[in-house]
Amino acid sequence: MNYLIIEGYQSAALKFAQEANISSSVALDSIDDRMKIRASIHAGDIQNAIERINDLNPELLDTNPELHFALLRLQLVELIKKCTATPNGDIQPILNFASIHLASRAQKNPAFLADLEKTMALLCFSPDNLVPQLVELIDPSLRRQVAARVNEAILEAQGVMREAKMRGLVRLWGWAENALRQEKVDFPSLDLKSSIA
Repeated sequence: MNYLIIEGYQSAALKFAQEANISSSVALDSIDDRMKIRASIHAGDIQNAIERINDLNPELLDTNPELHFALLRLQLVELIKKCTATPNGDIQPILNFASIHLASRAQKNPAFLADLEKTMALLCFSPDNLVPQLVELIDPSLRRQVAARVNEAILEAQGVMREAKMRGLVRLWGWAENALRQEKVDFPSLDLKSSIA
């Protein structure tokens, strides 16, 4: 149940709760809200995600400036990607967004300033000729990372652990296997890849 709630499988969590005749300490309706936020971030619609986060928990971004900056920075990246995708794209909306939403935050935090400068560097290079440090900004994995951070923050605000117990158990199993291998103990190892296939 814990895994289903944290990973956002609302219908499976509802069915599991019904079949097991248990109640959840988490409002299962909030799962749908979290998944809509995650879907918006994955789709690059960061403004919609921010609005949904504020609807769900108006204080979340105010109390977590790192997360709020990460979302705004991702929104800036999306604006830059859209601008550089068209020849002679207008950079004025990008500059306006950066100065209104990010510059004041970056002045107060050196890490934010470095991230903002790195992001703005995307405007200086062709998307085809980016250095590896800039390629990671336009890679879809950045959206997934920010979405995961948002999900964890929402769960934490709801008083739910940020990671499913199952993930921790699998990591613990891997650690134990490694420790046994170092001691040259013969044991059956857990092969998750073959059991999934």
